[in-house]
Amino acid sequence: MSNLTVAAGRRPRWGLFIAPILLLILAVAWSCFWFYAASQAEIAADAWRAQEAKSGRIYDCAKRSIAGFPFRFEVQCSGASVALVSQNASKTPFTARLDNILVVAQVYDPKRVIAEFSAPATLTDGVTQNTFVVNWSRGRSSVVGLPAVPDRASIVFDDPVINRLDGSVQVPLARAKQVELHGRLADGSPSDHPVIETVLHVAQGSIQGVHPLLAEPFEADTRAKVTGLSDLTPKPWPQRFREIQAAGGHIEIVQSRIQQGEMIAVAAGTLGLSANGRLDGELQMTVTGLERVIPALGIEKMLEEGVPQATLDRVAPGVKSQDLNNLFGALDRAVPGLGKVIKQNANAGVAAGINSIGTESTLEGKKARSFPLKFVDGAVLLGPVKVGQIPPLY
Repeated sequence: MSNLTVAAGRRPRWGLFIAPILLLILAVAWSCFWFYAASQAEIAADAWRAQEAKSGRIYDCAKRSIAGFPFRFEVQCSGASVALVSQNASKTPFTARLDNILVVAQVYDPKRVIAEFSAPATLTDGVTQNTFVVNWSRGRSSVVGLPAVPDRASIVFDDPVINRLDGSVQVPLARAKQVELHGRLADGSPSDHPVIETVLHVAQGSIQGVHPLLAEPFEADTRAKVTGLSDLTPKPWPQRFREIQAAGGHIEIVQSRIQQGEMIAVAAGTLGLSANGRLDGELQMTVTGLERVIPALGIEKMLEEGVPQATLDRVAPGVKSQDLNNLFGALDRAVPGLGKVIKQNANAGVAAGINSIGTESTLEGKKARSFPLKFVDGAVLLGPVKVGQIPPLY
């Protein structure tokens, strides 16, 4: 009786090994899946590069590796480069070289990819042969919707600095505390007339070497929509702009705000493309703090020292610098001191001119002025005065 009891109480020992064996099988299966997926990721990356190359965008890595086992994929690209090649392949209008790019995707969410960029980057303009060096403390991006055309994407740089190389010397051009660019598919589909919405934010930005006014820190926020695209397949930019123009597409500036000290400017409107590939449209602007901006433009000093012909060509086409200086001299001879008075009141005259163009308004609780900023086949007009010229986009 006791022997039967002991025999009945015994349990098969092989049951103790079921859980470890299943765990081992699962680990082997997961490892096989990860390495297979990693190999497919490399194949997909090569296919994407080949597709981009057909559109004139050549991406390359001096060294590429994949890691991140077991729960994510990490693609390391050292010595990264991007080259834009013209359609006849005789020129390379733009080349960018980057130290390192780390791309990360989680196994459970492969359609969302996060990338980190290591500074510095070197940009070369193949047309002008100018070289620029870009540095930042941290650069990263996020893309959702891969491997197909992304649904949304963003890129952020902290403390970006852009310098132009002049021999061995780096000449400062622009800097900011932070730059953010976000884009998403607002309407349509990637293959059928998509509408793209973008948001740009610049914190404590400044531009050197153009005008002292632009060297002072400013904040900028812009939201825009782009229509007229037939699809989002890779294409050269000139072809893309022609496509937008032919479809009657446009860029809608939904909201734009720039602040520099006490000066605040907001703008909204629609910009399209003329048959010549130049900007056409109008923005309605509201500005407060013009009384500070206009003296900072240095118009009075410019008149005292003589107006450069290039400036006159932008502001008053057809007027010669020498003719203007002769006019001030003639005024002084006819009425001594009259030319000097006109020069000294130049800023007030410009302010009065802008006030006559616009209407009184209020912006964020402050007195402001609203006026149209027009773009006519690339010419930028403030009322009847031409203040700039934008080159064609194709």
